[in-house]
Amino acid sequence: MNTTTSSPAITETSTFAVDIEEGLSNYPKQLSSKYFYDAAGDQLFQDIMAMPEYYLTNAEYDIFTRQKAAILEAFGDSTFELIELGAGDGTKTKILLEYFLQQEADFTYRPIDISGNVLEQLAADCAQQFPKLKVDAVKGDYTKALSLIKEEDNHRRKVVLFLGGNIGNFPLPSAKTFIKELASCLSPGDLLLTGFDLKKDPKVVQLAYDDPAGITAAFNLNLLARINRELGGEFDLDKFMHWETYNPLNGEARSYIVSKEDQLVQIEQLQLSVHFAAWEAIAVEVSAKYSERDITELAEETGFVVNHNFVDQKAYFVDSLWELKQQI
Repeated sequence: MNTTTSSPAITETSTFAVDIEEGLSNYPKQLSSKYFYDAAGDQLFQDIMAMPEYYLTNAEYDIFTRQKAAILEAFGDSTFELIELGAGDGTKTKILLEYFLQQEADFTYRPIDISGNVLEQLAADCAQQFPKLKVDAVKGDYTKALSLIKEEDNHRRKVVLFLGGNIGNFPLPSAKTFIKELASCLSPGDLLLTGFDLKKDPKVVQLAYDDPAGITAAFNLNLLARINRELGGEFDLDKFMHWETYNPLNGEARSYIVSKEDQLVQIEQLQLSVHFAAWEAIAVEVSAKYSERDITELAEETGFVVNHNFVDQKAYFVDSLWELKQQI
């Protein structure tokens, strides 16, 4: 029997319009990468994951394909709540879902994502591929969604998935804050399986975020197109460019949208005129890379202990399984 359901959407503390106005009014300008993901952005990100330069997808596929049995064994219990933050279309996760079902694990899959569009597609796909899977999708902000799930606590162990190197979208101080907030929604003994992009040849990293085909550039510039569509913006995308940097010392890949000329952009619904100086940048994303030492220190500083590191064959990526020991 299929038991796919959908929980009520969670209202975000700050709306798209409010965040856009604030981000473009500040100096330097900054917009959150979470707003890349509308219907057009979702499709572009699927295209990015299919790029040969974007090694992250294949690395995690490798881990899940080769080590799925070890991952389930490391959970220590075949009865659990499987909660995925930023589930997207669940392509990689479905490798685990299929195996867990084959092993008759007793679990509910609870994908969380800010994009209602992608959640609807994921729920539909799961209903078709895994008719016996219990799915409870939650649209909204990660910590609010986890708080809601905590309120419904059924005393089963929570296993939280935060895959794809998404933790790298936070600078280190913000990553610590985020994980502590996440831990506050869990209980000692609950697990967190987190994907970390490992430090590697800087050329490999640079190509993953600045591909020759320009797909990543289109993905980032779609943020301006979304402002045009939803807020009556008048951005001319030809007057902006995508720019990527990678610092091998701190492991941060940073993405910017750069104005090619001095210009004034109107955003009708915000009644806002935004001035850009020539070559002025909007910071839109950080993607931090980690060493195994960095990962161990981050776990310890946020109340977790590393139980196991699942590494791909090229040692490009690790899915690190943490157990919560205490809330800090």
